[in-house]
Amino acid sequence: MKEAALKAYKAMVMARAFDTKTSALYKAGKILGGVFLGRGHEAIAACEAVFLRKGHDVYSPFIREQAGRCAWGDSVLESARTYFGSVEGCMHGRDGNVHWGKPLEGTTAPISHLGAMAAVIGGMVLAKRMQGITDAVGVTCYGDGTTSVGAFHEACNMIAVLKLPVIIVVSNNQYAYSTPNTQEFACDLLDRGRGYGLTSHACDGTDFLQTLETMHSAVTAARRGEGPQWVVATTLRMCGHGEHDDASYIPETLKAAYADRDPLAVARRQLIECGWLTEDTDAALNRECTDEVQRSVAQAQKEATPNPATEDWQATSWRPFR
Repeated sequence: MKEAALKAYKAMVMARAFDTKTSALYKAGKILGGVFLGRGHEAIAACEAVFLRKGHDVYSPFIREQAGRCAWGDSVLESARTYFGSVEGCMHGRDGNVHWGKPLEGTTAPISHLGAMAAVIGGMVLAKRMQGITDAVGVTCYGDGTTSVGAFHEACNMIAVLKLPVIIVVSNNQYAYSTPNTQEFACDLLDRGRGYGLTSHACDGTDFLQTLETMHSAVTAARRGEGPQWVVATTLRMCGHGEHDDASYIPETLKAAYADRDPLAVARRQLIECGWLTEDTDAALNRECTDEVQRSVAQAQKEATPNPATEDWQATSWRPFR
């Protein structure tokens, strides 16, 4: 577990450094479209991906999963290229922001319609089963609000009926954009998972080691053939829905309650207490991640964007997505 913990923590540090950079660039008018930060979600994202096998399993990260992308093994350079529309990126400048993926490596390019990806991941895992691959799992990620979407219900039912090895991770950040849980649903989110027939797990998404253990249990169970898993990780989005949103609808009392529960700070403290991290190695790691983010963003900013006069915009291009 030590190796997984340190890998997940590095992914969290890298994601926070990248979020800090993109937030500053957005506010400076250097990034068009939306910027969606993972502050408060880093432990959930990193831990959901750290036990996956790239090229074997399938993974559907979404708007707050930069730490998951890093734990999965993707570089921040690809994320930077997508934000800046670089033709050198895996999407060749054809999409923006968080909408990128590498299907041949098992990462889907997210569909903006919330709830849609559960069926896609279910289908990808089913395809592996039909190919005789029985130990591959899929992870797909949602917020609490998405659990009320019709397409999501249909996909969860299909995944449960077919007993597909899919882990559905629900990050309960207590707000569907600006709508609080009390106005979203009248049930317990754990019961919602049980209602589909899924094995359900819960954890405090701000507690790094607890989240790591919960995700490990869920991924291991799915890989063993114990069917689909439902994980509810409770946290607070420590920023607006996007950088265009000031989150003024979140009560100050709730913000204050979570002020000392930043997942990055909690993880750092826990790892030092375990003897797996020192103050010096942590400082070096932060410098390394900050430097890599700076280099990646600088490179992406220098790269060309698509030329509409010469670009081949066919949906099925001769130059396939990598």
